[in-house]
Amino acid sequence: MSTFSKEHQVFLKKRKWERRKVLFFRLFILIFFLGLWELASSQGWINSFLASSPRLVVKTILELLQSNDLWQHVGITVFETLLSFFIATFLGISIGALLWWNPTLAKIIDPYLTVCNSLPKVALGPLIIIWVGASTHSIIFMALLIASFLSIIDIYQAFVSTEENYITLMRSFHATKRQIFMKAVLPSNFENIIKSLKINIGMSFIGVIMGELLVSKKGLGYLIMYGSQVFNINLVISSVFLLGLLSFSFYYLICLFEKRIQKKNGSTE
Repeated sequence: MSTFSKEHQVFLKKRKWERRKVLFFRLFILIFFLGLWELASSQGWINSFLASSPRLVVKTILELLQSNDLWQHVGITVFETLLSFFIATFLGISIGALLWWNPTLAKIIDPYLTVCNSLPKVALGPLIIIWVGASTHSIIFMALLIASFLSIIDIYQAFVSTEENYITLMRSFHATKRQIFMKAVLPSNFENIIKSLKINIGMSFIGVIMGELLVSKKGLGYLIMYGSQVFNINLVISSVFLLGLLSFSFYYLICLFEKRIQKKNGSTE
């Protein structure tokens, strides 16, 4: 016998149906797009030499697998992306906390953060190569330039937007600033930090690919650049497809982490 009320059972069924409906339409859109793309290519509606096709993309990926090049290029891009992601996340949380802790410092630095975030990072590529060197370091540096400032701004804004009633209540109990941050500010911004992680992984991928386009001899960004130079559109689109697959995979892992934490904390959302 179920321990849930009838109304709660109806709610759970409705939510389960909603999840299935969302999953169905996600898959439907993907399959419809791929099918239409393949049909347009096979029927000559589009030039497969310029636009490739799902069949040619799969063939190119299999060729990369057979030549043992695929995992090397994917592994390098994944390593660079994860390293950039973790560093950017650490900087975002730590510097965001520092700015929350010191409002005067935040007022001084705020315009510089905005300016640095709005700078065209790609235009700085030649300078980055000169400063850091044509190596993996410049790729990581490029990714951090793209991901870190946005992460700092987002997390800091979340911290300062914490519900004032929480802070006022803790102050009434003579809580220290550290206690307020650890017991009120940080826990209440869990969802905002997760949102920042979801953005960071995408920004890290963008930064790494930009860096690889400039200096790398390995990685998916290098494959995109090489494919463009030799006019191998199949290689370019296959690399872009793999990037999309990797990006989705990491996004999904962050969502799983979010659900696990929510379940551990007893959240019903």
